[in-house]
Amino acid sequence: MRGVLLALAAGTLAPLAAAQPASPHGAPPAARAALAKMAADLRAEMSSVKPSSVRWARDVQGVRHVEAIIVADGGQRELDDLSAHLVRVGGTILRRHQAIPAITALLPAGQLQALSHRKDVASISPNRTVMRSASAVEAITGSTNSQVRSTGFGGHYAGLDGTGVGIAVLDSGIMKTHRSFGNAYGMSRVRRSVDMLKSRGAMWSSGFHDGSMSYVPGGTGLQKYEALVANDGNPNHDPYGHGTHVASIAAGRGSYQAPDSTGIAPNADLFDVRVLNDQGLGTMSDVIEGIEWVIYHAREYKIRVMNLSLAANSSESWRTDPLCLAVRNATAAGITVVAAAGNFGKSTNGREVYGAIGAPGNDPSVITVGAVNYRNTVDRVDDSVNLFSSRGPTRGSMLDESGMRHVDNLLKPDLVAPGNRIVGAAATGPWSYPTWNRIAAANPQLVNASGAQQYYGETLMMLSGTSVAVPVVSGTVALMLQANPGLTPPLVKAMLQYSAQPVAGANLLQQGTGLLNVHGAVMLSRAVRTDLSTLVGMGAIAPGAPLLRIGSPLPSPSSVIGGRNLNWSRIAFVGGNRVVGGSALFTAYQPIYDPGITWANDSVRHRVATYWPASGTSPGGVYVKSFSESWPARQVLLTASVTDLTSLAGRSSLIGRTGMFTPTQNLSTWSASGSGLVLSEGLVLSEGLVLSEGLVLSEGLVLSEGLVLSEGLVLSEGLLLSEGIVMSEGGLFDALLNRIISFDGEP
Repeated sequence: MRGVLLALAAGTLAPLAAAQPASPHGAPPAARAALAKMAADLRAEMSSVKPSSVRWARDVQGVRHVEAIIVADGGQRELDDLSAHLVRVGGTILRRHQAIPAITALLPAGQLQALSHRKDVASISPNRTVMRSASAVEAITGSTNSQVRSTGFGGHYAGLDGTGVGIAVLDSGIMKTHRSFGNAYGMSRVRRSVDMLKSRGAMWSSGFHDGSMSYVPGGTGLQKYEALVANDGNPNHDPYGHGTHVASIAAGRGSYQAPDSTGIAPNADLFDVRVLNDQGLGTMSDVIEGIEWVIYHAREYKIRVMNLSLAANSSESWRTDPLCLAVRNATAAGITVVAAAGNFGKSTNGREVYGAIGAPGNDPSVITVGAVNYRNTVDRVDDSVNLFSSRGPTRGSMLDESGMRHVDNLLKPDLVAPGNRIVGAAATGPWSYPTWNRIAAANPQLVNASGAQQYYGETLMMLSGTSVAVPVVSGTVALMLQANPGLTPPLVKAMLQYSAQPVAGANLLQQGTGLLNVHGAVMLSRAVRTDLSTLVGMGAIAPGAPLLRIGSPLPSPSSVIGGRNLNWSRIAFVGGNRVVGGSALFTAYQPIYDPGITWANDSVRHRVATYWPASGTSPGGVYVKSFSESWPARQVLLTASVTDLTSLAGRSSLIGRTGMFTPTQNLSTWSASGSGLVLSEGLVLSEGLVLSEGLVLSEGLVLSEGLVLSEGLVLSEGLLLSEGIVMSEGGLFDALLNRIISFDGEP
């Protein structure tokens, strides 16, 4: 395997660092431009003469067919033209997407090259397989700090418990009759259950799209679609068991028995969006459709948080990956998206793996979460980043029109949260005695390890993985939004990072800015103004405007958790590969807190949601109609007085523990001491260039340290891990699942 050289870029930012020639290097410019539109794993499948080993490709009567997601360069008219073209060349329309201008289609592989030459095609991706990637959780995260909440009489909470905030869980389903999801009066807080698998949007079939289903508010097409995906009356919502466990960590009530399995936001509303089947399998198309449903209903149901405990091993850049496109739309619509980093932190031979962050966790707009082993203690001094937790940087790539490959190399994960031996709800069948979900049935040690009595509707099990770390953060976001509904998704991320506690010895690529601190995140949320999201939406707040509430000081940067005083990191990631700090991040409005702005490397984009106007009984400004995106020529990104700490990290070296491998604690200490470059004039995108240094991963030389970027990563071709399977919880396959269940050899 090739190694890499890590280097600090000097001068003008080189966001598309690690450029490499791609085959065919000598192809004409038009051919190279067309080649750049296709994902690397799709190109590899096209050129293969062997029987396909991936789910999204197969031979039909001797002809190789692929199931692909074609993203259009334009709007509905372009989609109409593309649909007609696909049918003419023997393709089948499986799904027309609303959140992104895209079509999922089944078509002969031989048609892909011609398709890529169309001007109205932006990118072509395979429809990759998806798999599920005073409780202990309350105590170790600081949720029961007196300034957050305490438990009151009769199951009521005093303080923050997520009331009024909706969390959408895109997973294998939620057992709505489980006691963990009841409110103080025993009524279920699972407000809706929908099943994206019912739409058949990703099956090898003749397709169903006949133009009659649409998202026009109040229309018969919408009613037809909603009736199709409705799953509220299903008596067995989660046969697989992953989604129920995840949802309970975010918002479960578990004080009715020992062990107490209460989640972070035990009174938040839950929305069950099923995208994985009874075996924990789905497709990217299913997940995108689930994201679309959440975006459309977000304002109607007050859904403010999206939990994605899955990670796709995509070879694509965040710029073109369909999952990334979809979550950026969700962020632009004001939904805070929390995603798993993945469980690929070490290879099968036990070596540490860098560069295995999956999609959509590789997107700069989402909060990407890794996992910490809390070693069954409330005290944080013995915590460590789990060996299985995926490390950064992101390794998605794209080809430019000259055929050069460019790797993203963004700093990820953003932070880490408890993800080892977490007890939560266990789904069972709809009978009066526990009939275990598939995970528990195949691995009885999981339910035995929970220590519960295992009565129907009160069943518990134990799981490990970044999948169970994600809902810890999702629940925290619900508390933050309850404390301050005016927070925007990027401001939420900055607060979570700034208040996190660095884990001793772990670097930026292992832990991000540190371990989740619920108390610190809530204190920052309460300190800033409550009208921010409204002002941003109206374009009525200027860069540098006061961000704190009138009379509210910036809170002290420390928290007491487990009886120990802990300092905050006081740093945050911006621009994909930069580290900043300073109180100005929260005393003055930073334009990057606009949820429509995505900034990574030298790419700055602005995305805006358009809503349907009022018609008949349908109110205006509630349901998203479409999204538009622009590339501003000039955009203020950061204001004066923000401190840039990037240059302090130095040249990246694994042995020297510098650059991307800098221990987070070092940068935290430097930030606290006032070190770093204080921006005197801020940071402005001017003439399409961001004049600032960033941490960049370069290619070309072999490291003597034996650094492993990821299993199966081919630097010359851009293939990341197998075929782009989406996983959480370590994978569906029993051998891999059992390895994670045994906590990866960790105590």
